[in-house]
Amino acid sequence: MRSISRFLLLFLGALLIVAFGASAFLLNTYEPAPVNPSWRVSPATSVPEDAVTVRYTGTATLVFSDGETTWMTDAWFSRPPPLEVLFGKIEPDLDAITGGLRRNEVERLAVVFVLHSHYDHAMDAPEVARRTGAVLLGSESTANIGRGWGLDESRIRVVADREPIAVGRFTLTPIELRHFQFPDPALRARALDNPDITAPLEPPVSAFDYRVGQAYGLHVTHPKGSWLILGSAGFVEGGLEGYDADVVFLGVGGLGSQTEAYRESYWRESVDYAKPKRLIPIHWDSLTGPIEGPFTGMVRAATLLSKGSDRLRPFLEAKAAAHTEIEVTTLPRYEPVVLF
Repeated sequence: MRSISRFLLLFLGALLIVAFGASAFLLNTYEPAPVNPSWRVSPATSVPEDAVTVRYTGTATLVFSDGETTWMTDAWFSRPPPLEVLFGKIEPDLDAITGGLRRNEVERLAVVFVLHSHYDHAMDAPEVARRTGAVLLGSESTANIGRGWGLDESRIRVVADREPIAVGRFTLTPIELRHFQFPDPALRARALDNPDITAPLEPPVSAFDYRVGQAYGLHVTHPKGSWLILGSAGFVEGGLEGYDADVVFLGVGGLGSQTEAYRESYWRESVDYAKPKRLIPIHWDSLTGPIEGPFTGMVRAATLLSKGSDRLRPFLEAKAAAHTEIEVTTLPRYEPVVLF
């Protein structure tokens, strides 16, 4: 009897070791980045005085500058780990924000435009606006994230659908679209149902308290050129008609998990309407990966919840092959790239 009990204890101990090892592997390792490495463009070795540049942190955080005016989308630098996102409470990582602004060489910003109000877009934006003197632009839900952080009301502006906003020589036009539609019904309901944040949101809170608000596409014009930023792989049929752009920053987060028909519809309703000369995929990197060093794909644990991540790269490669008139590139982290 004693030998059986000892065997059971050893067996259970071995199971715990295996389970711990498997959990550590799934939560601390990442899939390869789902883009072709040959698409990566080199950073500018020198920037002409009158150039328009872009810097990329990851997800949909982009910094644009023409040498006179600098502004940013989303401004998200915190990377809370998977277990905190799923089961805990999260808040802005002030050290990560300090490091992200430093690496992007940002001291002052005219505006921070939040593309929608999920945590990986909006959580850090009020603190970035506070530090850089920027006005926080976005939906009423984004405004309530700013208010919950204590950002002064004079630094918050709720935008209107298709109403142009002058920012230096840039003109920003928000276009109300839909967020990516998660194929899993339970996740879709949790992330997208009851979309509005109706009162000031004071972190730390659940990641799911950062409700989507209104998802925007952002059309930008400048004397040098035009571009379209899609922070989420959602669409409204015909929603981008008439918004041509030289460059499209195409949000592709989760797109591999959707059906082939959905992917084709998204391409038609974004790239086909905009007719760009250049396509830059964004929001393909891990939400929990390191904020320094090479970009990674999703944490392996997330692939158990979101099937199809391996379909994104073949889809983009097939589109690049079929549309040779469009140059497909991806951006380095933090370094300036000349857009125009």
